[in-house]
Amino acid sequence: MNFDLSSLKGKTCVITGGTGGIGSAIVDAVASAGINLVLISRSKEKVEKKGLELKEKYNIKTLGLPSDVNDKDTLMKVKESTLNEFGTIDFLINCAGGNFPKATASREFLEEKDLSNLENTFFGLELNDIKKVFDLNFIGSLLPTLIFADVMVKNKAGSIINISSMNAFRPLTKIVAYSAAKASINNFTQWLAVHFARINVRVNAVAPGFFLTDQNRFLLTDEKTGNLTERGKKIINLTPMQRFGNADELQGIILFLLSDYAKFITGTIIPVDGGFGAYSGV
Repeated sequence: MNFDLSSLKGKTCVITGGTGGIGSAIVDAVASAGINLVLISRSKEKVEKKGLELKEKYNIKTLGLPSDVNDKDTLMKVKESTLNEFGTIDFLINCAGGNFPKATASREFLEEKDLSNLENTFFGLELNDIKKVFDLNFIGSLLPTLIFADVMVKNKAGSIINISSMNAFRPLTKIVAYSAAKASINNFTQWLAVHFARINVRVNAVAPGFFLTDQNRFLLTDEKTGNLTERGKKIINLTPMQRFGNADELQGIILFLLSDYAKFITGTIIPVDGGFGAYSGV
């Protein structure tokens, strides 16, 4: 059997967060299959620039529209523009996400020496930043789905992909809010997959392991030397393939989940992690 993606050509996909490191690789993969793209990002300059680049490179139709994934009114305007331009929506990829510094503990473990000053531990987390993390990652996936997925439901066809994280399965030290928010993505993915199962709209998630991006590069590597930080060393030691992932290594699974090759797959969270989730460390 030849792996033929020609049936994807001419379809329309809405993607949030498509201008980041991982998001850019995903939109390039989708565009390479001839899928028309609606890119959503908070930066008007970035999203319009990315849309034009993809249009010229892959000879597809694109819309690059600035919007906040937590802003219902602007998302409704994006939906209106999408339907006016393309007439329908076939796919949705919820790629917007991230973390905030004050939702991150400075210490991995609370030890006896910390009892006189709990500021660097769990007790120093800022509630507002924790809410921001959940708004960006969970609500930022739920709300676009509420806005755009009804088109797919009415068409009785479509595929939704959420971007989770291996943190959802094995929460990393320090990043309590991000790990919990991504765990909520897993649960939401499974719940929605069941809810939509009888009208032929599939819902799955991809859980990246450790990929070097602008967001985490200098947490995992030293900015001056390029050597691994202590945290970076721990991650590599727990990754059987002994390296970080490259963003383009997410492209194959995205295209597979959009395609009819995955038409009996829904409610899954698929790790792309170099074996991290399978390894106990011994």
